[in-house]
Amino acid sequence: MRRLTCLLILFFCVAGLVGAQELNAALMINHDKIQGFNEQVFNTLESSLTEFINMKKWTTATFLPNERIECNFTITVNSAENNRFSCEMQVQARRPVYNSAYSTTVFSFRDTEFDFEYTEFEPLEYTENMLNSNLTATIIYYIYMVLGFDFDSFSPNGGQQYFQQAQQIATMAQSTPSWNGWTAFANRRNRHALITAITENQGDVFHTMWYNYHRKGLDEMSANADRGRTNLIASLPALKELKAARPASILLQFFSDCKLDETVAAYSKATTQEKQEGYKLFMDLFPAASSRYESLKN
Repeated sequence: MRRLTCLLILFFCVAGLVGAQELNAALMINHDKIQGFNEQVFNTLESSLTEFINMKKWTTATFLPNERIECNFTITVNSAENNRFSCEMQVQARRPVYNSAYSTTVFSFRDTEFDFEYTEFEPLEYTENMLNSNLTATIIYYIYMVLGFDFDSFSPNGGQQYFQQAQQIATMAQSTPSWNGWTAFANRRNRHALITAITENQGDVFHTMWYNYHRKGLDEMSANADRGRTNLIASLPALKELKAARPASILLQFFSDCKLDETVAAYSKATTQEKQEGYKLFMDLFPAASSRYESLKN
């Protein structure tokens, strides 16, 4: 009997490892701007959202506990009245670089249009093909975006199914006009703009670049630093192709937010010619951020 009990315990432990959730998210609600409001509401929401993100299984993929995607959701409350909240949210996610202690950012986005209604202790629920609130719709959208960019960094178009799910969320959310952040063409940097850019045909070059940058570039550096750096640099002209097709593409700003500083650092051991070519490329792509790559000029 004891042996059987031990085997059952081992089975359930292994089953738990195999079925581990995908995200290891830290969520924080900053309500410093709000005075005279019941702070416990924010504490309850913070706890509920953290559980909602981390405890649900969002994919059919197998994740071990140490493979869960590290991410942060930081919500800043700008105003609160009764059960209505006007907020901003910063979402960031990282993934480890192969055979190193370094983690690279695979998602970083600031959402300035995050308004929702919430009553303390109300359950946060999600049923496929049904959205209950702008709160859960927005959180779920970013969960799938994080998964999409993470999976894209490991295999060619590996995140496609998750981008499609994020697009489905965006499409459903548009049917409720009072939910902000989803309107087409209302804001060049809202949720609709981001998912449209990454799923339209012109975004194909970005998907290819994203994979080559991470798997053939960063992940190769531990085995051969020069080859990895060369591959990383070789992936970047795809951004110029994207700009030619979509001069105002949100994906260019997305890359700048996630990768520009890291890319400049990768150039640190490149040849003088490579640095100068990198400087010219960035001047074309990110002219307003010249101070961030000034080191490549000489």
